[in-house]
Amino acid sequence: MKTRQEIKAIAKQNFSENYWICVGATILALVVIGAASAITSFIGGLGGLIIWGPMMVGLQFFSLWIYRGELPAPTLEDMFKTGFSDFGRKLGGMLWMELFVFLWSLLFVIPGIIKSLAYSFTPYILAEYPNVPATEAVKISMRMTEGHKGDIFVMSLSFLGWFILNGFTFGILGIFYVNPYFFTSMAGQYEDLKELALQNGVVSLDELI
Repeated sequence: MKTRQEIKAIAKQNFSENYWICVGATILALVVIGAASAITSFIGGLGGLIIWGPMMVGLQFFSLWIYRGELPAPTLEDMFKTGFSDFGRKLGGMLWMELFVFLWSLLFVIPGIIKSLAYSFTPYILAEYPNVPATEAVKISMRMTEGHKGDIFVMSLSFLGWFILNGFTFGILGIFYVNPYFFTSMAGQYEDLKELALQNGVVSLDELI
């Protein structure tokens, strides 16, 4: 299992080597999600949530691809294909994830945070393993993160200073550095804990593939 510093070092190097495509992917994903949310707020309905789910699946798997350093490097088209192909399964998985987080949040903030960490690998599983049903992706995420939610939380917390600085730049630093770096690092955390879960028999390749 890699340390947080090792994961972030790999993420930073691979993000830097693919800098502009990573920045472009993050900007495009946020613009699409923002536009869908704006339309939803204007006409009503669930349009924003429907677009948000698959778009986040695509963006987070794009970030995983970058973290792995796989060649050829992913394109923006790859991000959209990953997110919006098999649309119903990916939307369903993300909606289940959000529903469970919401329900746990009704029991106060802390349970909601804990469950959001437990379910945080759901979009990666939905993208990487097309044969895993939507509800199973949520369950597998819970098993992968069992005993490691603190690691995921600390990884997120390690970016707090960056996010504060981003606020002082009115979001500019986030667009051109913090957000892509963060997404790539979180993808690295998934990759590391997934491999550990496979090694320890917490999950098996048979149930994933």
